[in-house]
Amino acid sequence: MVNSTLNPESHLFPIYRIDSTIEATRDQWSCMRRKGIAVLRTAISGLILNYRASNSDTSGPWESIRNSMVLKQAYLISGIALLISSIYLIIPSVILSQSIHDEVSNALPILSIENIRHHTEVLGHDSLGGRGTGSLGIRKAGYYIARHLKAYDLEPIGDNQSYFQRFPLHGAIPLPSTRFEIIVDDSILPLRLYDDYVLFNTGAHTFLPTRLPLVFVGYGILAPEFDYNDYRDIDVENKIVVFLSGEPPSENPGYFDGVKPTIYSEPIMKQRIALAHGAAGSIMIPLPREGRFADWEYWKTQFSFEDLRLPYGTAENLSAMVNESVAEIIFASARMSWSDILEREMAGRLRSFALRTEARFIGRFDVRDFLAENVVGLIPGSDPLLKDNYIILAAHYDHLGIGHPVNGDSIYNGVVDNALGCAALLEIIRVISMSRHPARSIVTLFVSGEEKGLLGSRYYCSHPLVPLYKTDAALNIDGIAIIDEFNTITGIGSELSTLGSLLEETASYLGMSVSSVPGIFLERDPYESSDQLAFATAGIPSILVMEGHDYRTLPGDEGFIKFLEWGFERYHTPFDDLLQPINYNAVRQHTCLLYTFSFVLADTYKPPQWLRNSAFMNARLRSLAEKR
Repeated sequence: MVNSTLNPESHLFPIYRIDSTIEATRDQWSCMRRKGIAVLRTAISGLILNYRASNSDTSGPWESIRNSMVLKQAYLISGIALLISSIYLIIPSVILSQSIHDEVSNALPILSIENIRHHTEVLGHDSLGGRGTGSLGIRKAGYYIARHLKAYDLEPIGDNQSYFQRFPLHGAIPLPSTRFEIIVDDSILPLRLYDDYVLFNTGAHTFLPTRLPLVFVGYGILAPEFDYNDYRDIDVENKIVVFLSGEPPSENPGYFDGVKPTIYSEPIMKQRIALAHGAAGSIMIPLPREGRFADWEYWKTQFSFEDLRLPYGTAENLSAMVNESVAEIIFASARMSWSDILEREMAGRLRSFALRTEARFIGRFDVRDFLAENVVGLIPGSDPLLKDNYIILAAHYDHLGIGHPVNGDSIYNGVVDNALGCAALLEIIRVISMSRHPARSIVTLFVSGEEKGLLGSRYYCSHPLVPLYKTDAALNIDGIAIIDEFNTITGIGSELSTLGSLLEETASYLGMSVSSVPGIFLERDPYESSDQLAFATAGIPSILVMEGHDYRTLPGDEGFIKFLEWGFERYHTPFDDLLQPINYNAVRQHTCLLYTFSFVLADTYKPPQWLRNSAFMNARLRSLAEKR
């Protein structure tokens, strides 16, 4: 069934006439560019020779006059050569811009919503058990995806010329016999796993059988660029540090980026800073003003899943988050109570100091080591000059698996997150593979372990299957619009690179506009929430493209409220399943948008670049210098 959104009369997706000789024309354009480069080299060589001749000694006035006439003729010929080379090089780029429009308008009507629906129903089905990384269900999902890559005639570039890139993971989950105790004076207060605390890190190294003193270190931040150091004049070596979630409140963009959170607000950054100062472990207390950690029941459920990590990941040590109710115990007998700490935090007057409590942790875990799998294929580029350059189209195909039951349902299906995204990517791949391939080659990458810390994408960037320095961009697909068709789109990370301007051009072509990320989502940097971060950290300009919240049929803020309700009620719960309402008109519109942007990205000759203020510029320069 063809959605009316793709109707030729629609303002949203205009249809243009297709040139039936586009393949032959494309070859001619490639030939023109090669000729242009050759002529340009000749012209430059001629100019250099002319310059050298004009500065050489002459034997007499008649010889000088003759040389002058020859030089004028040579300069004229070189100038004509430069003009010809510019025609060869510029005209193809102008014509190619129209060819992108033609190719896209030809492909949009054949994107099949039925295919997307079918893939979603397979990948989101209960029989796959929520596609937990390392489970039988995700293996079935991986083979399903690989079979379709083969059917679409993609090149296998994984291990042993297969569609799989396998990578090692270590898994651990705490057992009920695990003991975590707070010691106040001579009283020992045992904490209950999940009710009183959860563990960021698990495994054999999270073992502290002797009593160790606790030290309060404010937010647990060392940020030289902001002249901020919670560890100044405090000894934490072989002690357990206690810090607050978040970072110093600020409205000054020059101080902790104002209202926008920085990397220092992330628990993993606080844990690494503590480890670097010799701490034996860390305990984080969630601040009441931080909505992110307000719902303890939610975090209790999220931390009930197996902890996974790459074997070469961050060293394991005790890293826990305690329920706010435990804070009163931790600050018992201290020179400041928990309520005093909250008052000083609001006033910006936190100070680090030693506590009068101790703790010990005796962890017992169920552990395993196994191989996870990324699923990967290649669509070869059609341009002789650009086919050895690549873009990545990525989507994670893992979810949380089977976990803590909610209303009797323990299967966390992950339909929107991210079976639907994988289904959309499979359909985009099908359409690209059956039509003219764009100039650059496309790496299609379905990664595992995203929900456990971007593990699959991080492994790929450490073990790339095509050179990173020749990978010009990455488009991550994590979530597809399900509420309503939309008039605006949002690029997560669009402000970091020239991908933002390409996205604006794409939106304009499709009759839409680009909107910024709503402020309510800036409590945590959304760019750090999915695989685009792993690609960016490797130096690849990367972006995540989501729908905006100006919906076409829902009045006012009704659509935005529905979006928020989905996040509160279904995100990372068993209710992100096939029973939820899905607007497949919105799904198709979003898929058409992603296809168009993918094709523009792969077929535009000028590669995307990081902007000067981007934190990822140095990583790109390093990969270019190392030709990695």
